[in-house]
Amino acid sequence: MTKILAIAQNTFKEAIRDKILYSLILFALLMIGSSILLGMISINIETKVTIDVGLSAMSVIGAVMAVFIGINLVHKEIDKKTLYSILSKPIHRTQFILGKFLGLGFTLLVNLVIMAVGLVGVLMFISRGTGGIHSSLFIAVFLIFLQLLLITGIALVFSSFSTPALSAMFTLALYFIGQFNADIRHFGTAANSLAIQSVTTSLYYLLPNFGNFNVIAGVSHGRPIAWTLLGYDLIYSIAYLFILLSASAVIFGRRDLK
Repeated sequence: MTKILAIAQNTFKEAIRDKILYSLILFALLMIGSSILLGMISINIETKVTIDVGLSAMSVIGAVMAVFIGINLVHKEIDKKTLYSILSKPIHRTQFILGKFLGLGFTLLVNLVIMAVGLVGVLMFISRGTGGIHSSLFIAVFLIFLQLLLITGIALVFSSFSTPALSAMFTLALYFIGQFNADIRHFGTAANSLAIQSVTTSLYYLLPNFGNFNVIAGVSHGRPIAWTLLGYDLIYSIAYLFILLSASAVIFGRRDLK
């Protein structure tokens, strides 16, 4: 575990030096701040617009971070030839994968907290410190974080055997498909063919279901988030991440690095 944490710490330090992170955070904070102007234009729904725009910006910007940093986790080490010196030590390839994942996960968490603080600040400004912030807002941020961890896991799987360009393409494709995963199942249910129903049902369970993590509309309208949904998403994330990290470790473990 010490070796995994050491790799995670080094990954975190490398990630925060990347200037693209600061650019994305700044862009997200500007998006959150611009919601004040949108709220002024929209009569009596300032809080709703701010939460909607703020959480959407956090989700999209976080996904961009997870994809374009995650796809380079392994490739960058190979390109710089630092991977060979790392693996020459008593470090297993599985430990390397887990350390990279934890490092990027912590990086995403820090950036998400910064953006969440910015959103809370905007909400307090709008309400003059009298309210507008509910527990469901923080639950929504936590669900966004779980979604980003899944995206990171997917990017790590592809980066363990493919080039950054192809990894980005595959990860983004799964990200967009995962947003409409439930629609795939509904399409199969509406079809009269048993074969199509079998295929769509299999895809529904195999592909990541990012739609279940999207509670932005409900939170912006002040609706509470069911604890059953939170528990389901947490268990689903842990199980899916276990599969993704196991696949990454197996693929990377068999990869010829010569």
